[in-house]
Amino acid sequence: MLSPTQVKARILVVDDDAEIRQVLKTLLSNEDFEVLEAGSGTEALSRFTPEVDLVILDVMMEGMSGYQVCQALRTHANVPVLFLTAKTQSSDLLMGYSCGGDDYLSKPFSYPELLARVKGLLRRYTVYQGKRIPDRKAEYLEWRGLRLDCTRNLAWKHGVELDLTNTEYRLLRLFMSYPGQIFSIGNLYESVWEEPYLPASGNTVMVFIRKLRNKIEDDPKRPDRLVTVWGKGYRLE
Repeated sequence: MLSPTQVKARILVVDDDAEIRQVLKTLLSNEDFEVLEAGSGTEALSRFTPEVDLVILDVMMEGMSGYQVCQALRTHANVPVLFLTAKTQSSDLLMGYSCGGDDYLSKPFSYPELLARVKGLLRRYTVYQGKRIPDRKAEYLEWRGLRLDCTRNLAWKHGVELDLTNTEYRLLRLFMSYPGQIFSIGNLYESVWEEPYLPASGNTVMVFIRKLRNKIEDDPKRPDRLVTVWGKGYRLE
């Protein structure tokens, strides 16, 4: 990931449309990013290195889809992934987030919106590293069989390590910092994603709540740790 001494963030743009890659490369290069290109999923995996700070990934490609590429990356890397897609149904969002994506941008998109998403992801994952989530100055947080390491971004349930994405970890850390406190969907989005809350952002939060429940609950269909407070939000109890 990007270190404080690096001047440029390195972005891998993956799209089977050469014209789109060129447009994105020009735009991002003008913003002083270093841009790598890949025209297919297999090329993307071959070009990816630990020095890549962000992957912009088209969903619909011949051969390996963007979802498959993301799943392959997640076996060895936590680099943020921004999906580009013309598909915006809730099921499509769920698929993208379930395979490890961090954000979605619908086609067609504006250049200012793209840059805002890119800079937001880079800021959250390479510079601040979660500083806006409350730090209780404790090395570990514990709650009902859950244990969270605040220094190494790790979590366990009854001693078994949880396979959490960066976003899931940040969400769990926020809840475990304030057990019993109710967080609205807007609170969660602005605290964890660090962007202004918009009505469309609610689907993103609910998808990640579902994903987190699948990992921390004994029965995700009947959650008793991360519970819904109807009309208000969610809390850890």
